Amino acid sequence: MKLDRALQKKILEVLGSVYPEPLGARIYLLGDPDKVLLRANLAYLGELGLVESILPAAEQRAHVPRINATKITAKGLDFLEQDGGLSAILGTVTVKLHADTIRDLLETRIMESQLPATEKKRFVDQLKELPGEALKTLTNKLIEKACDNPEAVVSVFNSIF
Repeated sequence: MKLDRALQKKILEVLGSVYPEPLGARIYLLGDPDKVLLRANLAYLGELGLVESILPAAEQRAHVPRINATKITAKGLDFLEQDGGLSAILGTVTVKLHADTIRDLLETRIMESQLPATEKKRFVDQLKELPGEALKTLTNKLIEKACDNPEAVVSVFNSIF
């Protein structure tokens, strides 16, 4: 069975337009798609959690929601949103690094560098004396530099994964 992205989009958009209700008698909004293709795409969307059946469990067949008893889920609505909806906001991960962790990382890189020992010591001493805001500015500048060199970023990424 070939999945049909255009039909999937149409199903989600139509179900989104009648949310929070199931499709019910408004099935005509889907046009007249092939029933086998419609069932296969509904099953697929159901398995992904984008649509769900509102029938009692005893009346449901394995992962094939009846179209008139199908409604879009919050995940389905967020999928339709350009920005990913609230799922994108709620799924945001904030990474916080303690100043000492950043200092340790930078000191390690300085010590591994090809700089003369006197220069290494000078940079490490300056690093240890940096106040928090200056360290934050330095870290942001280093990240910007890394982003200006996408080949290096890809190289590091590939070495980790």
